[in-house]
Amino acid sequence: MNSSDVRSNFTQTQLATLSPGPEQLFEEMFGGHARLYRAPGRVNLIGEHTDYNEGFVMPAAIGLYCWVAIAPRADRHLRVYSSNFGETVFVDLDNKALARRGDWSDYVVGAALALENSGYALSGADILVRGEVPIGSGLSSSAAIEISTGYALLDVTGTKIDLVQLAMACHRAENDFVGARVGMMDQFISALGRAGHALMLDCRSLKATPLPIPPDVLLVVCNTGIKHQLAGGEYNLRRAQCEEGVHRLSSVIPGIRALRDVTPSQLELFKEILPELIYRRCRHVVTENERVQRAAEALLSGDLPAFGIFMAESHRSMRDDYEISCAELDSMVEIAMIQPGVIGARMTGGGFGGCTINLLHAEATDAFKRSVAIEYERRTHLRPDIYVLSATDGVRAVASDQFVR
Repeated sequence: MNSSDVRSNFTQTQLATLSPGPEQLFEEMFGGHARLYRAPGRVNLIGEHTDYNEGFVMPAAIGLYCWVAIAPRADRHLRVYSSNFGETVFVDLDNKALARRGDWSDYVVGAALALENSGYALSGADILVRGEVPIGSGLSSSAAIEISTGYALLDVTGTKIDLVQLAMACHRAENDFVGARVGMMDQFISALGRAGHALMLDCRSLKATPLPIPPDVLLVVCNTGIKHQLAGGEYNLRRAQCEEGVHRLSSVIPGIRALRDVTPSQLELFKEILPELIYRRCRHVVTENERVQRAAEALLSGDLPAFGIFMAESHRSMRDDYEISCAELDSMVEIAMIQPGVIGARMTGGGFGGCTINLLHAEATDAFKRSVAIEYERRTHLRPDIYVLSATDGVRAVASDQFVR
């Protein structure tokens, strides 16, 4: 199994039938009492593939979590059990030769090693991990497991936790240990998400601006059932193509270090020095950065129709210029856009499958779910999972009675 397939094989509905909860299962597996933590997945309202170009994104943490039950050990060993995969991994933190296994455990081990390399002295621990973010969905269960286990490991050692530093360490884990060259967005929002808000994040300065989501607007995520693979070649190839664009443009635009520094007018002025494919990759990122900033203004002013237009433009750009959509994602967006009560729809996440994000007036939710499920299955012969969600807070310790099946 590819390491990006850490995402749970279970839908939220299936998880509701599973028992016992993380703490009870921990006691059965390891004995003794455990502390409980959770970190959310995320959805990105707009701003795709701009984070690793030092640009702007607009994610929201969502109420699908990775749960971690943990108890400290007297040694420097980690004993980690995944209840989703039914597998236990043993790790010696003093082993300098630790290497990736290519499975779910890489995210736990990578987070621990990144924290150690950042100067934190961790103790050993028994850990039970339970994920409820669907596999290959583009809802960032990789960040959820990194942030939840990283936070838990720090907390059980009594370490004061800086959430930004935690997010940065987990980001390094995914880039350097797992091998997926993702940007900073996923780990940041899983750590610092805010209930009822999206965050417009400047991925260069890490300045985050809270953007309130109207209480009568819901985040509806439609899972196409097509799994994506972030650690595969296409995602890293897109990043390399952006870097090639920066290299070529730096000969005529002094001082740029990322596509964040290029304006749409500059890109058009110097497009002749770029191969056509590289130009289109750059055009997506440059225009997407502008869309995120304009969308933030629209959300703050309550102009939801304008926000929906920016979402539609974003999806077209990802489909045509960045070429990270697929037929199923395009169909899901097309179906959603003609439903009553829809503000906007687009694919979300790394692409090549996964989910769409839909902003929806609350009163239209039930009809939307029925109509979209029927029409999508008619077109694709796939039955979608549809989640009605709200923006939630980032990582935290929780009481045992807060685990909701």
